[in-house]
Amino acid sequence: MVDFDRRSLMGAPLAAALGYAALGTRAKADDRPSAPPIQNGPFQPTPESLNRFEAPDWFRDAKLGIWSHWGPQAVPRMGDWYARWMYVPGHPIYDHHINTYGHPTRFGYKDILPLWKAENFDPEGLMTRYAEAGAKYFVSMGVHHDNFDLWNSKHHRWNAVAMGPKRDIVGSWQKAARKRGLRFGVSEHLGASHNWWYPSHSYDQFWPEIGKPYDGADPQYADLYHPAHNEPYIGTGQSWYTTDPAFHRIWFNRIRDLVDSYQPDLLYTDGGIPFGATGRALVAHLYNSSLNRHGNPEAVYCSKDLGSGEFYKDAGIQDVERGVLPGINPLPWQTDTSNGDWFYSDDYTYKTPQQVIAMLIDIVSKNGNMLLNIVQYPDGDLPPESDALLTALSAWMRVNAEAIHGTRPWKIFGEGPTQATHGAFQESGDYTPQDIRFTTKKDALYALTLAQPQGRVSIPSLARTSPHESRVVKKVRLLGSDASLTFRQTDNALEIDLPSTLPTLFASAFEITFSN
Repeated sequence: MVDFDRRSLMGAPLAAALGYAALGTRAKADDRPSAPPIQNGPFQPTPESLNRFEAPDWFRDAKLGIWSHWGPQAVPRMGDWYARWMYVPGHPIYDHHINTYGHPTRFGYKDILPLWKAENFDPEGLMTRYAEAGAKYFVSMGVHHDNFDLWNSKHHRWNAVAMGPKRDIVGSWQKAARKRGLRFGVSEHLGASHNWWYPSHSYDQFWPEIGKPYDGADPQYADLYHPAHNEPYIGTGQSWYTTDPAFHRIWFNRIRDLVDSYQPDLLYTDGGIPFGATGRALVAHLYNSSLNRHGNPEAVYCSKDLGSGEFYKDAGIQDVERGVLPGINPLPWQTDTSNGDWFYSDDYTYKTPQQVIAMLIDIVSKNGNMLLNIVQYPDGDLPPESDALLTALSAWMRVNAEAIHGTRPWKIFGEGPTQATHGAFQESGDYTPQDIRFTTKKDALYALTLAQPQGRVSIPSLARTSPHESRVVKKVRLLGSDASLTFRQTDNALEIDLPSTLPTLFASAFEITFSN
């Protein structure tokens, strides 16, 4: 059971104490909270004002961020959305929960929370490895759909300082990141929690537990599972966010607390901007707070052009979950992805280092950043697959980082036989050595293969007759190699003869300079 004293508040009094209008009801229009308070500054909670945002140089230069999408849902070792699926009969996670912990009428998600001890969590050691792997920013999970805050929350008793690890997870990550010069961010998935967790309010439909309500229906836990309501998330995206203004204010207060307490350089929302003017107020507060601290707005807000909520392409950074955009986007953007499941799963197939590096190169060539979750065990350690990926990334980045960090797109993003699908949940890291991507920095053009080449590299986009480049190639350098390369610029392609050994595995990067 939960390891703190239960409140004695019940029913509507509890809801009122938590800021809800009443259990199972909507606040009346004249009872709705006034506009949320935000820090003074030029940004206001209107689309026109937020569209004045410009991505800061640190984000455009960073290219690679690492995310800790980690929390108590890792405990059962069954992957993402455990807190939802454990209340859905017929789902494998429901069966696992009953067989491992017992029936959710008696052992609910509230009882999973104390099991997350994070006893081997070493943010200092992990952050050193993330920096060595080429990450220029780090993002901590702030709160997932499970409504559990990973910081010393001022507004919510269900948090990691009060129970479970009894430790400020967000604060520990922040200290380690800033010590190593990494920009720091936080992710919030709270906006969707209200409707996402609807199944916890239901009841079993099978004998001998038929008709018995799950623990989410118990009013004394309404601040964790939310009060009873009739807004289920059913997978269409249109019910991702609740229309209840009382929850909108709860969301604002908690996420503003997260922003004010840890002053993140990046805030990620798992969806569009939630809750209309309330969500826009939070974004304006983030930008104004950053401007007042730094003299210019250094913070970025990442949201998705997917499902419900608002999205304005100029108001922040477009985030594409497990996917890419179709070409060079004029505005900086971000892919968020994971090397495995979002939370640790015993049975998940991990991405290989080859796939991750190819995806990173492809994303950067299209003016994007990769935010990569590195899966952690429930105790905070790394599975072998995560450990091996970081080792491979570190070795590759030591040689090839100059073709990634601080670069900008070329005239075209690349060439090659592989036609990658674009859009959310469409990612693929399977490419050939003939798939080439381009980046630029100052006077240099970088051509990167998306797999390890052999013998010769041929780049048709740099032929003498290319419509993309009229200059004559003066020099070609293989990053990490002292070998003097032989190359030919023909009417068909720039052909580069490779040395007998390559400096790195997985992909090679060539610096190409031109005659004036």
